[in-house]
Amino acid sequence: MAITHAWHDIVSDMKDEMHDLTNIAHVAAARQAYLALWATFTALPLLYGLDKLAGFMNTNWEGFYASWLNSAVPGSAADATMYFGVLEIAIAAAVFFAPRIGGDVLAAWLVLEAISVFSVGGMAYLGFGTLALAFCALAMARLSTTYHHKDG
Repeated sequence: MAITHAWHDIVSDMKDEMHDLTNIAHVAAARQAYLALWATFTALPLLYGLDKLAGFMNTNWEGFYASWLNSAVPGSAADATMYFGVLEIAIAAAVFFAPRIGGDVLAAWLVLEAISVFSVGGMAYLGFGTLALAFCALAMARLSTTYHHKDG
């Protein structure tokens, strides 16, 4: 019975979020900002995770990893790419279903990615962009405490 109620709560939350996304022009500006961040931070890690598994946008993710990362993760850089792809898909699901927690987890992941990218020569601009995304993910997590529907 508890599982049924939990599922109902999740479905009701998503129904409200999707309704507001489809009627975004009629929603308060602060809620629009939250919804834009929430949709972006659900789609971004999902697309990057799927790409790391399938390679439809970038076929050389290993080039974005610091050399020390290859020795820290079991297996090769290609194996790490697969692990990271699965992890990013899980993070996208966390942001979708629990944006407060998922946003914090995503921000931590993005900071770790930025550290790795800063270690690769000539990619500091990507590191700064990744850090900016981490701060935006934290902002989305904070906004979710007010603007994420919790009741049906």
